[in-house]
Amino acid sequence: MTNSVNILVAVPRDEASRYHKNLSTNKDFSLQIVSDKNDALDTLENHDRHTDILVIDNRLGGVFDLIGDVRHSYPRLFIILVDEEADFGLPGQADEISTEPFDNNDLEKRITRLMSDRQLETLRADSLPAVRDFAKQLRKATGEYGKQQATVTACMDMDYDYVAFYRLESQAPLRITLKAQDGPPNVQSMAPKQASPSDIIASVAQSGHSRIGGPDDEPTHVLVKHGQMGAVVCVPVMVSGNRYGVLVACRQAANAISQENVLMLELISSQLAAAVSKEIIR
Repeated sequence: MTNSVNILVAVPRDEASRYHKNLSTNKDFSLQIVSDKNDALDTLENHDRHTDILVIDNRLGGVFDLIGDVRHSYPRLFIILVDEEADFGLPGQADEISTEPFDNNDLEKRITRLMSDRQLETLRADSLPAVRDFAKQLRKATGEYGKQQATVTACMDMDYDYVAFYRLESQAPLRITLKAQDGPPNVQSMAPKQASPSDIIASVAQSGHSRIGGPDDEPTHVLVKHGQMGAVVCVPVMVSGNRYGVLVACRQAANAISQENVLMLELISSQLAAAVSKEIIR
């Protein structure tokens, strides 16, 4: 791995030094250790730090509820559960389980393998016909707005009921503006022209994490909150490492957005980022 892997470790306080000692020796790892579930959730919400992998020690207590909450809100975040009291275990909603985290560098190896798998997954998906076709459409689109609208149209072709692109125009004060959208006219008229600082669009724009929202989630999208849509996914668009905007896609049915859907939208978002970077540099 050439890039630093940001790891959030949630463990009981008396275990923190052991995790730090065993993981901090890897120069590719950037560690943050917390000893409370609420602190873990707050850290994931931190707009200044992106988390690649969450490691949770089973002795923290209530970990399966925590994993469920995190998996729902951050569907593409890797989660490793450490349970040293189990002879063997199935990961459940976690991606991996380690029963002997520091024997033969087991935990370190699992982290490295997950990140390598993510890179391979992206390379394979990037060869899909839909992604290649979209790249061709982007090359034909004119100007920054044309590329934003082409992205929205391509996402609508992936069986979404409403899609929008919001441009992050200012961090302070926070200003995120609707630039392109597609869907039923009545839904388009209800969509906010500016993202609210407390909604899911602003959360994703600031944190850099893709996120799924439903009617009972906080934050969520106004169209989902008021029942026009049943589920929303927001994916950040990063240009040259800088936050550029958010791709928003909704479906009418609740729970209709999967991790695979998020992956495809992240690929679309990376294509848009590459295309608009040329427009911005001009």
